[in-house]
Amino acid sequence: MGSIYLIRHGQASFGADDYDVLSPVGMRQSEALGQHLAQLGIRLDRCLAGNLRRQQDTARLALQSMHDSGVQVPQLETDDAFNEFDADAVIRSLLPGLLPDEPEARHILRNGAQNRREFQRLFALLIQRWHGGEHACEGCESWHVFVERVEAGLHRVLDQASHGDNIAIFTSGGTITALLHRVIRITASQAFELNWQIINTSLSQLKFRGSEVALASFNSQAHVQLLKVPELITYR
Repeated sequence: MGSIYLIRHGQASFGADDYDVLSPVGMRQSEALGQHLAQLGIRLDRCLAGNLRRQQDTARLALQSMHDSGVQVPQLETDDAFNEFDADAVIRSLLPGLLPDEPEARHILRNGAQNRREFQRLFALLIQRWHGGEHACEGCESWHVFVERVEAGLHRVLDQASHGDNIAIFTSGGTITALLHRVIRITASQAFELNWQIINTSLSQLKFRGSEVALASFNSQAHVQLLKVPELITYR
């Protein structure tokens, strides 16, 4: 059987003008991941990432770290099927309908770094409305279309894979959630309950034989836990 390693990007710049930039912590997480993969003796046959900067930079730093540890690494490929959904577009579209019940929501969401707990609560409410499909999301990708886009990317990877390949996909939490939704056949709500647990640069492993795919492990954190540096375990 072959393996697909789903890797969430390192910590991005939450609360900054440009979220899509790895923080210094995100860079350290990415390098630690590469060192860990090298220590495990994993040899990658392919490596893909979405085209978001945080995904690409996590992949490059991890691959460089593997290379520096003496491990041969493949060229990084890009497939935008593995991009995250546009959370800002979802918020912009669905926030007006939330304001009658949550009048402070706009202020909290604009200042998420200073209101992390409330930001997460409101963001989860908006995501529930998004994947529930009962609220029209004008100007943004629907949950259904997002899942189909991600699944199409997975099928392309499987179609090109050889038996026993080890393939890394550097992506985002929402993308991993969509794949969990389809692979282990859980509801969108259940998948997002898992989403909130996914740490930056965690490893989730899929095993495949032909077009058959199964979840082997989820949200492995060993590479940062072993360092015993608590600030390297981040969720946003």
